[in-house]
Amino acid sequence: MSILQAIVLGITQGVTEFAPISSSGHLILVPWALGWPILADPDLNKTFDVALHIGTLVGALAYFRADVARYTRAWFRSARHRRMDGADERLAWALVVGTIPGVIAGALLEGVVQEHLGQPLLIAAMLAAFGILLYVVDRRAAQRRGITDLSVRDGFVLGVAQALALQPGVSRSGVTITAARAMGLDRSSAARFSFLLSLPIIAGAGVYKGFDLLRTGIPPGMGGPFLWGFVSSAASGFLVIAFLLSYLRRHDVGVFVWYRLAAAALVLGIVLGGLRPAGA
Repeated sequence: MSILQAIVLGITQGVTEFAPISSSGHLILVPWALGWPILADPDLNKTFDVALHIGTLVGALAYFRADVARYTRAWFRSARHRRMDGADERLAWALVVGTIPGVIAGALLEGVVQEHLGQPLLIAAMLAAFGILLYVVDRRAAQRRGITDLSVRDGFVLGVAQALALQPGVSRSGVTITAARAMGLDRSSAARFSFLLSLPIIAGAGVYKGFDLLRTGIPPGMGGPFLWGFVSSAASGFLVIAFLLSYLRRHDVGVFVWYRLAAAALVLGIVLGGLRPAGA
């Protein structure tokens, strides 16, 4: 892997982790479409994925540092007093409870996802199907609630939705924004809670995969690409969060839906044209 490839994949991870277009899907589709060999080396792919996830986490934590501190204090305060007083404590518990479905699903289905659910045509189908669902829900749902109106039960429901994103192409942010919009949250609030809810999952994935990296070490000659993948993922993640929260205050999700449909069509065209095999 070259440094240029690492930067491209880092930017891909940082942008698509939070834009509702599927990071896991793009991290398969981009090297597949460009014929890069990383997909043919499962060990390299798995270890490099650690650098990208930790980079994304660092960028997101840098942006949400005040929110993370605020809700962490609120959770400990609530746990100490054994009650929930106010929106901050309720949201803190919503984030904790909402993380549970994704953790359980990830632990049970990680092998199935890696071995059977990463085929480009399946990813393309998920991009299209969940993109259309996002568009329909966003167009029809009211914007009558803000993030402070969320309950713990709402957090759990959004966590179940987030768990669906184990399937590459669904999009963690896309499916949670869809569910939040169906609950009546405004677009910016839906995106903000979606991003906050992703932080424990991204952190957990980074730590879990990081143990393997500590055991095996960075492959020889890969220090530079790992560093640049980390940096580009962190920087692009930070910037895209800032952009999306501002963009969604004034615009709908149409541009992301059109992108998902175009990406799905491109994958189909590549396969039908014989330019790349249907398997990853």
